[in-house]
Amino acid sequence: MIEAAMIWNEPNNKSHWDPEIDPNWDLFGEMAIGAGKAIERVNPSLPRVLGGISPIDPAFIANMMGKGVLDHVDAVAVHGFPLDWNLWRIDEWPAKIQEIKAVTELPVWVSEVGVSSFGAEEVQAWGLDRTAQLLIGQAPRIHWYSLYDLPRAWPATTRHKEAEGSSYYRHFAMGLLREDGSPKMAAERFPRHAPALGICQWFHFEDHRLYEAVAWMRRLGVRSLRTGLSWADSFRPNALDWFDRQMDALSEFDVTITYCFTPEHRGIASHHTSAPQVPEEFAEFCAAMTERYAPPRITANQSFRSAVAEQREAAQ
Repeated sequence: MIEAAMIWNEPNNKSHWDPEIDPNWDLFGEMAIGAGKAIERVNPSLPRVLGGISPIDPAFIANMMGKGVLDHVDAVAVHGFPLDWNLWRIDEWPAKIQEIKAVTELPVWVSEVGVSSFGAEEVQAWGLDRTAQLLIGQAPRIHWYSLYDLPRAWPATTRHKEAEGSSYYRHFAMGLLREDGSPKMAAERFPRHAPALGICQWFHFEDHRLYEAVAWMRRLGVRSLRTGLSWADSFRPNALDWFDRQMDALSEFDVTITYCFTPEHRGIASHHTSAPQVPEEFAEFCAAMTERYAPPRITANQSFRSAVAEQREAAQ
């Protein structure tokens, strides 16, 4: 089932949102508010989550609060990779979450956290155990990034690519499974931390790994999954057929679905990180996908929304 809808991915990272077009995130704020309203109109009980931020920056969350964005979401999210890309230690995870809690009363999710096996599989396995120790109980949702290594034939989603040196190549070694589907050391340890630890796995259009991924997640004890539906992909031929297959295959998991990526022909610039020419079009996409895959029903999500509303009232 769809348990939450996430609005965009890493909006404060230029690999996912172009700050030259929108330096103060005014356009992003307008787009996010429209998306939040559209999702709520379709399914008032579905929790809405602001796209996970990377880097973890309380000033960005304060900016979103000032623009009114947080009035239209039910949680915020953070991403962190301290053993690979961040300039802070892994033991600082609880403090990083507290930095965000200091500026908002909304729940703070960890929608991506991971460790690469670039240097050694032993490092990744240790990082998995330590991450679980530090984060379980600290956040309502924790999604480990990722199930699979990124295939070498696919470019990583980053603006700098090979100019990043080893940082770029770490993108390709974040999985519990190698590109060929064989397990690493961390895969053997993951079931110890499931289901408290979920998975974030992005599926590319017509991804050949979809059904194998479902089998592996069952084996690993995964219950919560974060993945995405790409606005850009929605313009491909047979896009809805692919979306339907993907969502049907994942129906047994508690899915946080991320709506993101601007179609090149609908952006101010011809790039998936661009603010859209017409922000209402992104809201329409969010509404259509929510209506198709997360229609209103009586679920535990209603109690989640009620709890958030009670927290807001208590804080006022």
